[in-house]
Amino acid sequence: MVLIDVGDDEYANHHPFRYARVLGVYHVNAVYIGPGMVDYQPHRIEFLWVRWYQVQGTSSPLWGNYKLDRIQFPPVADDDAFGFIDPSDVLRGCHIIPSFARGKSHPDGRGLSLCGHDSSDWAGYYVNRYVHMINRCMIFLTPLPQIC
Repeated sequence: MVLIDVGDDEYANHHPFRYARVLGVYHVNAVYIGPGMVDYQPHRIEFLWVRWYQVQGTSSPLWGNYKLDRIQFPPVADDDAFGFIDPSDVLRGCHIIPSFARGKSHPDGRGLSLCGHDSSDWAGYYVNRYVHMINRCMIFLTPLPQIC
């Protein structure tokens, strides 16, 4: 779960977060040789390889609507189906619940990408909300505002 990039108009109007499945955790030791180079020492760069979810329909951060946010994977062939993110941009992990009633995306179990693990995809998912009680103050830790 990450915050929407301010310049990403496609998602910013609908939902404050983007969700992704982490496919791998990696690092590289890179030597920068461009303008402003200081030395030839390698620097460790950590990143996550992710497969993005897309939000289905409209979602509301209000608890009173009694509906969980619905998400699904875009097609594997889409240009923005996969991406790389900085681990420090991750807000928190969240529980993604399959929508069992909608079935599997590939009932035959044959997907397009072994790396993307799309053969086991469900047609839709729900984002579970976690509520923590502190001194009779309900704090919603995923996309909900604080209510006291």
